[in-house]
Amino acid sequence: MGKKIFIKTFGCQMNEYDSNRIFHSVKKIGFEKTEDQKNADCFLLNTCHIRDKAKEKVYHEIGRVKKIYKKKLKPIVVVAGCVAQAENEEMLKREPYIDIVIGPQSYHKINNVLDNYVSKKQREETEFDTISKFDFFDKIENKSNKVSAFLTIQEGCDKFCHFCVVPFTRGPEYSRSFHKILSEVESLIKNGAKEITLLGQNVNAYSYIENSKEYKLSDLINQLEKYSELERIRYTTSHPRDMTEDLIDCYRDCEKLMPFLHLPIQSGSNKILKLMNRKHDREYYMSVVEKLKKVNKDIEISSDFIVGYPGETEKDFKDTIELVEKIGFVNSYSFIFSPRPGTPAAAKKLNNLTESAKRLKKLQNILENFQHKNNKKYLQQNCEVLIENKLDNQEKYFGRTKYMTPVIFEADNCKTGELANVKITSFNQKNLFGIYKTNKAKAA
Repeated sequence: MGKKIFIKTFGCQMNEYDSNRIFHSVKKIGFEKTEDQKNADCFLLNTCHIRDKAKEKVYHEIGRVKKIYKKKLKPIVVVAGCVAQAENEEMLKREPYIDIVIGPQSYHKINNVLDNYVSKKQREETEFDTISKFDFFDKIENKSNKVSAFLTIQEGCDKFCHFCVVPFTRGPEYSRSFHKILSEVESLIKNGAKEITLLGQNVNAYSYIENSKEYKLSDLINQLEKYSELERIRYTTSHPRDMTEDLIDCYRDCEKLMPFLHLPIQSGSNKILKLMNRKHDREYYMSVVEKLKKVNKDIEISSDFIVGYPGETEKDFKDTIELVEKIGFVNSYSFIFSPRPGTPAAAKKLNNLTESAKRLKKLQNILENFQHKNNKKYLQQNCEVLIENKLDNQEKYFGRTKYMTPVIFEADNCKTGELANVKITSFNQKNLFGIYKTNKAKAA
């Protein structure tokens, strides 16, 4: 019987992609994936350092694992990802139950680390080695059979926003080979992918020179457009400074590129943007949005916002509210600033937490109203949905609109991977609900 590994993933889509690749790697040394964490030989936590209290969530999870294995042989406990990279020494000292920490640019070494731990008790691997990592995983076929698949094309970031830990946990920007990406695209399509989301910490900074030719994100999108079996193309996460004209033109020329863009701004105040070292102002951001709307009137924007950044005044916050109301974001993420160790902002004096919480609630109410208003417009309308899966024990299916809105709908008969014209019958803030008639009359 093979060894069993349980993998729990926190954070972004890139972490989900990484977890999938980690599993395909450890398969080579005899591990089988299990969803039963009570009988795992290896317990791996793939962590994210972006959100607040990420480190404490790891310790909480380790405490839970301790209880599970209190009267059993302890599994090899591995903490991977950005928290492992940033906090490796502290974690090993604070929690002896953790056996191994491995950073996100060292995943390709995990087989050796696991083998070495058994024989030599090696506990740490946090070297930045992105080139070797991509070379290693390029040789492993991505056999993900999901309708909607993720594909990492770029890692790291050179922007050094003062609140962000990514340059320290993922390293500098590095882009994968253009043709090796296409090879993985073909593998994903062969295994059933109808939608591919291109991933990167700063995905629109993608740049790879091969045979004296520079390939950019726009070149990848234009190439993916040619695959007849592929229905939808997306990418995330973007930086406003890298929204180049050729990329903007893709929203005019590429039918499969979904008219939905996650474009973080973080604040509507020029003063705060400068303090954050964002390298753009609100006017520049607005000009990018205007260009996008000009080439494709159907495009919608989502964003990220940090409330209570050190130095934020009521005037700065009002600037953010004004920007939000002007653009009308369809879906956004907002958080109170929390310092990340080692970043310039971590040394700044924190704003009053009570006041920041009030501001966050106000901002979220406005963002939620826009989201509610956007969902309401679909009521009694037909909506194109990519069917991702059938819900357990129900004649209901799950899919998403072009704008990533989840849709749960009834259907007499349909297949995953199909594009369905669903009639929306009700909605709430986050979801749409509807019906899809396949055998009789289509939803009218």
